Amino acid sequence: MDRKISLHPYLDRFLDALAAICTGLSALSMIVLVATFGWLVYGRYVLNDTPTWVEQLALLMMITISFMSSATGVRERTHLAVDIIPMLCGAKSQLVLRMLCDFILLMFGFLMAIKSSELMQFSWYKEIPLLAIPEGIRYIPVLISGALVALFSAASLLGGAISLFSHVDPALNSDVFDLKNKAEE
Repeated sequence: MDRKISLHPYLDRFLDALAAICTGLSALSMIVLVATFGWLVYGRYVLNDTPTWVEQLALLMMITISFMSSATGVRERTHLAVDIIPMLCGAKSQLVLRMLCDFILLMFGFLMAIKSSELMQFSWYKEIPLLAIPEGIRYIPVLISGALVALFSAASLLGGAISLFSHVDPALNSDVFDLKNKAEE
């Protein structure tokens, strides 16, 4: 797994906090999802009155879980990666390939945020059946995830560029800031 390239300790903490918030939203959505399916089973088999709104809420929770987790995966560099080609390259080539991937993810996140914003605006005045909330709410997690994917990728791309052009070993980059912080204490 790739190590994150550190820019500045405060910026890293801020981006890590955003990723933790995404993870928290995913966890909360999972709890809501499990609870609503528990209610579905209880309603169907005990009360003999199946709650019909559970399916629509489950779709909304699944969207939130998927997209918030994917943004966190970009920050923590746990997203799907094919490492065969970079493993055959030298350190500088690996960094350039990583920066290329970060650039592609930056553009993808940016476009995802823009297009999901358009979808949200287009569908805001329609209602989600059985929930009586705007259909555009489905696209809020997609919009946030796209913006965060772009932000996390931009930070990684910038860190890679600084590392590439300052001739600092990317594996040691985060350790340099740790040493500076310990020296200041």
